[in-house]
Amino acid sequence: MTEHIDGVTFRRLIAAAYRKLYANREQVNALNVYPVPDGDTGNNMSLTMEAALNELAKTDADEVGLLAQAVATGSLMGSRGNSGVILSQLFRGLAAGLQGRRTVDAAGLAWALQQGAEMAYANLLKPVEGTILTVARESAAAAQQVVQKDPGATIQQVLAAACRGAEAAL
Repeated sequence: MTEHIDGVTFRRLIAAAYRKLYANREQVNALNVYPVPDGDTGNNMSLTMEAALNELAKTDADEVGLLAQAVATGSLMGSRGNSGVILSQLFRGLAAGLQGRRTVDAAGLAWALQQGAEMAYANLLKPVEGTILTVARESAAAAQQVVQKDPGATIQQVLAAACRGAEAAL
């Protein structure tokens, strides 16, 4: 069981998230119905994640906080469409939650996910429920519940709970 995410693991997680999103972008495109069903959400989020990965590749830092900041910067600078901007705000909040950390434990990860959801809501003029915002909020809440119930929770338990929370919201 993993007790901490270090820089190497963080890089792998971001790359795996990109690959999963890219592979499923058509499914995400089909989910898009707000504000109009334009069918490009998966494409826009994939391009935004690609920009984040490109920025991540430019740094040789190994501290999770610095790597999260690179992801936030890359996703903001390369954001595409509304979904890309929202994704960049999720990463911006995650980076704020991880600021100054060399590694992150389960409780710190759950808190950073919460910061990501809060930042995304706070930076939109009119947040709309039933969108990626709701999914992010419920995912973070599920992660928080795990560490509140079990202070010794593992990274795997937090990530599994976050995925379950996201799936339930979806």
